[in-house]
This record gives sequence, C-alpha cells and structure tokens, in this order.
Amino acid sequence: MSSISLRRSKRRKLKNEINVVPYIDVMLVLLIIFMVTTPLMNLGTDINLPDSNAMSLSSPESPVVVSVYPDGQLALMVEQQNTAVSREDLVARLRGIHTQNPDATILVSGDGAASYQRIMNAIDLINEAGITKVSLISRPADSAN
Repeated sequence: MSSISLRRSKRRKLKNEINVVPYIDVMLVLLIIFMVTTPLMNLGTDINLPDSNAMSLSSPESPVVVSVYPDGQLALMVEQQNTAVSREDLVARLRGIHTQNPDATILVSGDGAASYQRIMNAIDLINEAGITKVSLISRPADSAN
C-alpha cells in the first residue's frame, strides 16, 4: 500500500513551467498575416492640399532668396538686392555663400505659375552648390485671393 501512495503523490505533483508553444504559434500566425497584408496597403493617395494657416518659422536676419520665374529664369536676392543670374552663376555665388556660412539657409520663392519641375531644378542647383538647408516661401492663405 505504501507503493501505491507514493505513485499517487508523484502523479499529483504540479509542474511549475509555462507552456509557451501556443503563444509561439499565435505569434507566427500574426507575423504571416502582417507579412501578407502590408504590401496590399495603399500607401500613396491623390490628395488636394488645402491652404495653410500655419504659423511661419523664424526667418534668417539677412535671407538669401532664389526666385524662380514661370519662364525658368532665376534671380538671387542677397541683402535686399535682387539680380538675375544664370544657372552657372547661381551655383558659383551659392558656393561662395556656403563657404562663408556653412549653416546658411536658402529660401526658394517660386512663382505660382512656375512649374513644379522648374522649382525642383532650382533646388537641385542649390544642392549642387553644397547647401542642404532649403526652405520654400509661400504666402498665407488669406492673402492668396
């Protein structure tokens, strides 16, 4: 009878381990679901951006402004003096500005009738001069009309 009672006590002893196999199975199923559904998500949508009433950022004391006109002409305004420049001259002058002040921010003022490509070409010229801090100038939504 003593052997029977020993067997019963061994059977009743509880395990103190957690069985994690079901949790791993659930995790793998969720991983597969996310891997399948992520490429199906439509990340790019066509939208019409609204007018902005956002507060403007602080502007530099002596801004350097590159103006882009609808016909593709460029102008550079330094210390309130606006002069028409060629593409090569713009890059050369901006390199000089960047040499004097490596943290200089260039503002791009694109005419509303200028194509987006022409404005991007001007930004490419600014980057070619070694300047990476470029901001776009816009007018508030109230004065747009």
